[in-house]
Amino acid sequence: MARPRTPKAKAEITGHADKQKTKFKGRNEPAVDETVGEPFDWLNEHAQKAWREIASEVPWLNHSHRGHLAIAANIRGRMMKGDDVGVQAMNLLRQCYGQMGATPADASKAGAKPDGEKTDPADEFFD
Repeated sequence: MARPRTPKAKAEITGHADKQKTKFKGRNEPAVDETVGEPFDWLNEHAQKAWREIASEVPWLNHSHRGHLAIAANIRGRMMKGDDVGVQAMNLLRQCYGQMGATPADASKAGAKPDGEKTDPADEFFD
């Protein structure tokens, strides 16, 4: 099975778009300027908290991802509450994270720093 296509917004945030300019230059994706915003009112308290956590962890999500984010937040909220979610829900959550580019493999592709340092050591060499 082919790897899922990297969204242009994610590629710009992670720096991948700068490395392979020709790959992303001609890519036309819908321009959505709105962020994911606040969670839906119909989500319970735990799901709304999960929504905010996921939105802060995956900054390239936008308004068009709200439905997908609601699924992930609902399952994660159930986990936060301490409910037994089952294998199928855990697998669906894993798939949601993969689709949103929020897996550990995606973090390593994005150059995340495991020690949590805020500055890039290469910054001293660039303006």
